Amino acid sequence: MENFLENLRSTSKPNTPTVVISKLIMMAIPIAEVVIGSMYLESCPVQKFIPIYLVVKGTFTVSLTLLSCLPCTQAPEDGSQTTLSSVWRSVSYIVFLFLFCWFIAGNVWIYANYGPNYDNPAAADYCHKTLYLFAFWVTTLFYIMFGVSFCSACCRGCCVAMKMSDDTSPRAQS
Repeated sequence: MENFLENLRSTSKPNTPTVVISKLIMMAIPIAEVVIGSMYLESCPVQKFIPIYLVVKGTFTVSLTLLSCLPCTQAPEDGSQTTLSSVWRSVSYIVFLFLFCWFIAGNVWIYANYGPNYDNPAAADYCHKTLYLFAFWVTTLFYIMFGVSFCSACCRGCCVAMKMSDDTSPRAQS
């Protein structure tokens, strides 16, 4: 078990281009949320908060991602904490908590109005098709990604546990 933990601690950090490219890819959906939410801000009478949800979620996510790139937000290599990195960590936790609560609210707004009227803009249950389906599928995609990540983590944990038990079994020691 100690060897496993030491290996986890000693893994190398990805190089700068890898980090930049991955953050740019991760920002594609939040930027699209801001754009689509802004374009259709007044186009969902069935639930006026759906476009607002997209704009706020996208804006906070992009801001958090960009701010995390600043050198002053990084912890020093020696593992100590500077005042600025401690403040950044506290602020990011608060923003993550807000985004979690905002995500739950967005789920209620989106899923409670599943299958709105896409055809009659004058109807009370109307929501622009592009806006609603984008919000629906971005939210659903999060659940799919969470499920895949959870299953992957469980499989990885099982593999590590089996390897650990093989390393400590009597036949492995002889």
